[in-house]
Amino acid sequence: MPKSPDQKLKILYLLKLFSEETDEQHTVKMTDIIKYLSSNGISAERKSIYSDLEALDLMGYEIINRREAPAGYYLASREFELAELRLLVDAVQSSKFITGKKSMQLIGKIEKLTSRHEGRKLQVQVYVANRVKADNEEILYNIDHIHEAIAGSFKIKFKYGEWTVGRKLVPRNGGAEYIVDPIMLMWYDENYYLVAYDGKADMIKHFRVDKMLSAEVSSDKRCKSVIMRDFDPAEYARKHFGMFSGEEKTVSVRFPKELVGVVIDRFGKNVTIKASGDFFTARLNVKVSDQFFAWIAGLRGRAVIEGPEEVKESYIGFVEDLRRSVMPDAR
Repeated sequence: MPKSPDQKLKILYLLKLFSEETDEQHTVKMTDIIKYLSSNGISAERKSIYSDLEALDLMGYEIINRREAPAGYYLASREFELAELRLLVDAVQSSKFITGKKSMQLIGKIEKLTSRHEGRKLQVQVYVANRVKADNEEILYNIDHIHEAIAGSFKIKFKYGEWTVGRKLVPRNGGAEYIVDPIMLMWYDENYYLVAYDGKADMIKHFRVDKMLSAEVSSDKRCKSVIMRDFDPAEYARKHFGMFSGEEKTVSVRFPKELVGVVIDRFGKNVTIKASGDFFTARLNVKVSDQFFAWIAGLRGRAVIEGPEEVKESYIGFVEDLRRSVMPDAR
C-alpha cells in the first residue's frame, strides 16, 4: 500500500496533538494516537510512533507515558507553566495602553502556549471588556518603531494627540510633528511612556505612547548620548508624580515617624532622612507639581513642607484653590 503524501508530516501532527490536547491531567493512549493520525490521512504502526516520540524527546519535547490514572501519554515540558501564563494574561488585562480588541487577540495567543484544557482555565479571568482600555490601535506599532529607533540610534517622529470633549483623540498643536531622541520606554502606573530628549527645548520629556499618532523612525541619527547614558529611569519616575512635569527642586518635608514606610516606598531607601523625636525630615528631589501637592495633601496634615519658601507658598495656593472648588465664595 503506497504511503500517503502527508506521511512525512507525521511527527508534526504528533507534536500538534500533544501540544494542544495533553497535559498532566489529560493524556492520550496509543490507540488514540493511531486514530488521530488516521483521521489526518496518515497510517502508522506503534513501532514507528515510538521512534517519533524518541525523536521528539531528543528535540526537548518530554513526552511521558504515565502508568497511573489518568494513564497515557502527555507532553510534560512546556516553555511556560500555567501560573506564568496567568501572570501574562493579567498583565495584558490590566494594561490600559493595550486596546480591548488587541487584548483579546493577545490572550488568545497566550492560551495556545498550553493545552486546550489548560487554556480554558485562563479564560476564567478574562474581563477585558469592563476595564479602562486605550482606543489607539497604533500603539503596538508605535512601540515597535520606538524599539527600532533606539536600537538603531535614530530619532523618532510622531504627532501627539489630546482628547476632545467629543471623546476623540486629535493631534495637538495643529498637527505639528514632534522629532525627539528616544531614550527608553517606561511602564508607569498602567501606562506606557516614551522618555526622550527634546532638542528644541533642551530637556528630557515623556509622552504617553497611546497618544502618539503616525509614529515612524526618522532617518536622522539621535544625539545627546551622554544624557542618555547617564539617565536613571527609577530616579526619573520618583521625581515625576503621575508622570506630570514641573520645576525640579529639593523639598524638605517633615513627617511623623510612622510614615517612614510611606516615604521609603515612594522615594526609595536612599532618600535623605533626619530624625528628631517623634518626627523626621526628608529631603525629597521632586518635580514640583499639583500631583506632588496632592500627595502631600492626601496625608491629611501629617506631612509639613518646611522649605523652600516658594514651594510652601505654592502649596498654600494649591490648598486655597481646593477650598474654593467646594466653597466658591470663599476668599
